[in-house]
Amino acid sequence: MSAFISPLPDLMWEPVVRAGLVEDFGTGGDATTQAVTRPGQRLRAVFRARHEGVVAGMSAVRLAFTLLDPQIGFTALKDDGSRIAPRDILAEVEGSAETILGGERTALNLLSHLSGIATATRQVVDAVQGTKARICCTRKTLPGLRAVQKYAVKAGGGSNHRYRLDDAILIKDNHIALCGGVASALKGARRRAGHLMSVALEVDTLEQLETALSSGGADAYLFDNMPVEVLRQAVAMVDGRAVTEASGGITPDTAPAIAATGVEVLSLGWLTHSVRALDIGLDIDL
Repeated sequence: MSAFISPLPDLMWEPVVRAGLVEDFGTGGDATTQAVTRPGQRLRAVFRARHEGVVAGMSAVRLAFTLLDPQIGFTALKDDGSRIAPRDILAEVEGSAETILGGERTALNLLSHLSGIATATRQVVDAVQGTKARICCTRKTLPGLRAVQKYAVKAGGGSNHRYRLDDAILIKDNHIALCGGVASALKGARRRAGHLMSVALEVDTLEQLETALSSGGADAYLFDNMPVEVLRQAVAMVDGRAVTEASGGITPDTAPAIAATGVEVLSLGWLTHSVRALDIGLDIDL
């Protein structure tokens, strides 16, 4: 059984899937299928894994067909978050050849991409097992796909950073430079934040962290590209008074040592912006 993840309603999936179908069909539809199949010809096909991984995006697959034909037969055989092996059948679809072949590419593009995100996330989650660290994505997402990419991270066992700029205050190096320093940045943030909005501060050095801790502090500290030994000192300085997060070039190989410092969150932008798609195919069952 896969771990429970909060599902995304079709309301969130549909615009993404619909945009993919519109982009693919153009104004004339699937010219190839129209040319080589008989009118009303039906078929059955299966989605089959080519490599091991973790599934994400089954709702997108279903909608890629039901938006074209609400009566099409679709059965998901694997839930999002499930681990899969080569040759595993993930879903079955049955209906008109025009619908299935027309929706194939949109379905596979989204399923392969999102399953790639879930698979990569699970690799890093497994790498830090036994520590308290959580694996988190960032806002480095593809335009229009943020909700579904972040969902895929959760399907892989990870967690999400803020979705939008208005979710929380995150003071980074450019903000610090603009306002003249860490102390003034924190002061401005506290003045602006409501009682339910958290304030996070990105720091590059222990000196910046010391200034922040002596200037009222933040709710969370993001330690950017710190060497492991420096990161360990930073976590000790915070001493549980705020959430601690590490970022910057983290991989499955480097994650265990970073997590061992006691930092609570590891954030990885590449999980969404440059992850490798999982190889999945659609095979006609003749």
